[in-house]
Amino acid sequence: MAYDLVVIGSGPAGYVCAIRAAQLGLATAVVEKWATFGGTCLNIGCIPSKALLHASELFEETGHGLSAFGIEVPAPKLNLKGMMAHKDATVKANVDGVAFLFKKNKIEGIRGTGRILAPGKVEVTGEDGSTKVLETKSIVIATGSDVTPLAGLAIDEKRIVSSTGALQLSSPPKKLLVIGAGIIGLELGSVWRRLGAEVEVIEYLDRILPGIDAEVAKQFQRLIERQGVKFHLSRKVVKAEAGKSGVTLIVEPAAGGEATTMTGDVVLVAIGRRPMTEGLGLQEAGIKLDERGRIEIDGDFRTNLPGVYAIGDVVRGPMLAHKGEDEGMACAEIIAGKAGHVNYAVIPNVVYTYPEIASVGKTEEELKTQGIAYKVGKFPFTANGRARANRTTEGFVKVLADAATDEVLGVHILGAGASEMIAEAAVLMEFKGSSEDLARTCHAHPTMTEAVKEAALAVEKRAIHI
Repeated sequence: MAYDLVVIGSGPAGYVCAIRAAQLGLATAVVEKWATFGGTCLNIGCIPSKALLHASELFEETGHGLSAFGIEVPAPKLNLKGMMAHKDATVKANVDGVAFLFKKNKIEGIRGTGRILAPGKVEVTGEDGSTKVLETKSIVIATGSDVTPLAGLAIDEKRIVSSTGALQLSSPPKKLLVIGAGIIGLELGSVWRRLGAEVEVIEYLDRILPGIDAEVAKQFQRLIERQGVKFHLSRKVVKAEAGKSGVTLIVEPAAGGEATTMTGDVVLVAIGRRPMTEGLGLQEAGIKLDERGRIEIDGDFRTNLPGVYAIGDVVRGPMLAHKGEDEGMACAEIIAGKAGHVNYAVIPNVVYTYPEIASVGKTEEELKTQGIAYKVGKFPFTANGRARANRTTEGFVKVLADAATDEVLGVHILGAGASEMIAEAAVLMEFKGSSEDLARTCHAHPTMTEAVKEAALAVEKRAIHI
């Protein structure tokens, strides 16, 4: 059968692209090498990690937070097997949902590993080694990303684990060493700290959460240190020795100097992710990559090979599921002859720790580097009535607006529920709204989102409740 579109990869970028293409009347197939659809995000990334983050937060709140509300309960007992069952059930519901959507939209799911032979030809190799060639008008590469390894550390997913292994530990380690103070390391470190592990984080840079607004990152570090997480900044791991009872790391100052040792039961390697392009036949097909191994594309997601497109983690931009989804929608629309578009200036970024961090747009550091004059409005959750009632007063909202036009250029939130609150800032920025627009929008009382309005009011130094 000849298709209009063959998508390689069924993660958020790939499955959204396929569904949108099918909605537009294109005969569509998706090639997936894993046993289930959904890619890294649904199977071993975003979804299972959020299931464990939420469950571990409930465990900690039950043990330490309820008495402040006048609720007395016995100390909770961890049933890790039951918690993992919740995680697995969540994953299954989501991947089954993608399979259902494929069936609903008459998308053919093809199991096997895809390889591009030429424009319009995709070879699929099944688990049994058999091959077949799919003929199609267009091809979309949406194969996602994989864990970036660290030289000298062999990941066995038992003692030295990636994010995949960290989601499958059979018991909380007594001591967890996390290499990398980015989003993945801090989220998974938070899970196991709440479940009883001593957690220490080693970071090459002199700060945590690179790319996050520096003021937000600095205050968050203080908050998470109060929770018991320890940081070793400006340090690099040069060697690891795994034994029966644990792992010993050889750690040096990033700038060079005397080495020290650190030991832990489990080591989590979380230094980033890299495009997953091995086995796609890109070199043989002549598809160009950039200096970071990402597939080069133009403004319409086209590679240099006619009829071949690429989206998601394999191309430039942040490795975020929702960015890939937006690209999948836009790419399908372009292939169908419509005007697809992604506004890369308004892509939210979230750290799902407690408290959460959410941001959209520019940081203060970026505005300073670019020489853009701006105004700042900030409002702390300590002055928010709902936050007081909920005992979630940690953090603040920051609004950055153009000094001349008042257009909102960035919003940064550190606080409980930040991942949900950031959406109104994204909508505002999509329409190039001003801090005045946000400040004069009525917000329900009492809500956490009133802090967003107050931060907008603070841009012109007229916040009401501080």
